[in-house]
Amino acid sequence: MSNPTSPNSNAGKSVLASDLKITGDIVSKGSVEVMGEVDGSITADTLTISHEGAVKGTIGAKTVDLRGKLTGKIDSATLTLRSAAQVTADITYSTLSIESGAQIEGSFKIKKA
Repeated sequence: MSNPTSPNSNAGKSVLASDLKITGDIVSKGSVEVMGEVDGSITADTLTISHEGAVKGTIGAKTVDLRGKLTGKIDSATLTLRSAAQVTADITYSTLSIESGAQIEGSFKIKKA
């Protein structure tokens, strides 16, 4: 029986291991950590792309922590590009943090309230 006071009570963390390659779309109400390769879109509450992770496609998440490679589009409320990040994307964000060393090519657009 589900708990009506906690709509995301069943949402957990999904980890895509470094030996995994996915072609297709991923949708999660919880958090997703990508250590492997994804060719497709990812929609999640929280998304982490680790230093060995690579995504080619569209990302939509409230919080994105990017340490690996991304080619495509990002739509995020809170986006953090870590020093190892390699990004070629059109990015829409509310809050942005970029560490020294991150490699970025593309456009940035802030979300209007």
